[in-house]
Amino acid sequence: MKVPIIPKDSGFRRRLRSELLKNCPYASHWVDSVIRTAYSIVESWRKRYLKGRAKKAKPKIKRRFARCKITLMKIDYNTKTIRITLKPWEYLTISWKGAWSERRVRGWTVGEVVIKDDRVIIPFKNSKVVKVKRIIGWDSNELSLDGYEPSIGFIHIDLRPLQSIKIVYERKKAIAQSKGKRKLYEKYEAREKNRVRDFINKLSAGLVRLLPNSIHVFEALDKENLTSKERVYRGRRKRNARTPWRKIHKRVSEVALTGSVSSKYTSRECPKCGFRVKTQGGARIRMPKMQPEDE
Repeated sequence: MKVPIIPKDSGFRRRLRSELLKNCPYASHWVDSVIRTAYSIVESWRKRYLKGRAKKAKPKIKRRFARCKITLMKIDYNTKTIRITLKPWEYLTISWKGAWSERRVRGWTVGEVVIKDDRVIIPFKNSKVVKVKRIIGWDSNELSLDGYEPSIGFIHIDLRPLQSIKIVYERKKAIAQSKGKRKLYEKYEAREKNRVRDFINKLSAGLVRLLPNSIHVFEALDKENLTSKERVYRGRRKRNARTPWRKIHKRVSEVALTGSVSSKYTSRECPKCGFRVKTQGGARIRMPKMQPEDE
């Protein structure tokens, strides 16, 4: 496998910037933002390609977007408006006053705005200090999320309803596809996404209510390996594909503090002393570094 080389020297960046600025009517900061975003996308593709998770074809942008640098924005928190410089003496003004999230983001700061063809996304950052009460480790399984916290004990979250949603709409989409009804297929696909999103949102909100001021630690699962034809048999592969672990972890990270650990050996290694057993068999394991009462 040939290793893709991404030029990062300052001379190349200056030449690239000068070339993009030719006949560009917009503020020069937009060109800087484009270069930075492009480097981020290509670097991400390069890492995945070297790990065998991405194809050789270079990444392409399917939907246009522009990330606005802070230097291009003038934010007025009193009127809740943002003025973005597009060209010299030409501005775009947007406001979050009256939006459903206005009360929720009160006292927060605005991040880098993202401009798309059909909408503008305003990210907010909250810098308040959170006093952490507990750390909870979660085991991500096909049909459940299982956690443990000493003061509460074991916590089991059933993910079977999520699997049921996927199975039901897989059948409906297959029937619509066999009949060549594209609009009906897209309708079922949109409904499936909405129901999955609703389930994950409720799950995340429930975790925050049950376990406030907590850090949730998840396994950094490699879904490509879990759905690989060479490594996993067909039935297990389909079940793994139906469980959106990454979406769950991402949504929880939006409403609570989270962390991640490698999933390697998590079922065989003691988090206290680091001892690793040869197999996963048995509910209780006596380790040489532990006292009988710690078994």
